[in-house]
Amino acid sequence: MTRDETQQFFNRRVDAWRRRDIDALTRDHAEHCVLESPLAGEARGRAAIENVYRGFFTGFPDVTMDDIELIVEDGRAVQIATMSGTNTGGFMGLPPTGKRFKFPVVQVFTFENGLIVHERRIYDFTGMLTQIGILKAKPV
Repeated sequence: MTRDETQQFFNRRVDAWRRRDIDALTRDHAEHCVLESPLAGEARGRAAIENVYRGFFTGFPDVTMDDIELIVEDGRAVQIATMSGTNTGGFMGLPPTGKRFKFPVVQVFTFENGLIVHERRIYDFTGMLTQIGILKAKPV
C-alpha cells in the first residue's frame, strides 16, 4: 500500500474504532493474521481477533483512542495513541469496577495485500489493571 492508501486505511480504522464496529475492525485483518497483546496474548486468525475486540469493547464500552499519531514505512505502520475507558462491563471474568484507565499505547502493524497480517500492541497492562482496581498496589 502507498503512504496515502495506508493513511486512508487508518482513517477508516479510527472511525470504526470510534463506532466500536467490531466487524469493520476485524475485516482489516487477513484470515491468517496474528495479533499479540498483553491482554490477549497471541490471537491467531480473524475469529480469535474478533473475540479480542468484542471482549475489550464489552468490558470498556466507552473506550476511546485519542492523540493518534501514525508512522508509515515500507509495508508497516506504527500507531501511537492514548487509550482510556471505564470498566463498566466487567473484565477478565470479574465484575465491573466502575473505574477508569488511561495509558499510552503503541501498535505495530505489518501488511500484505492491503490487510493486516501481524499486529503487536504495546502498553502497560499491569498499570491498567491497577487503575481499574483489579490489582492493588502499595505506594512506595
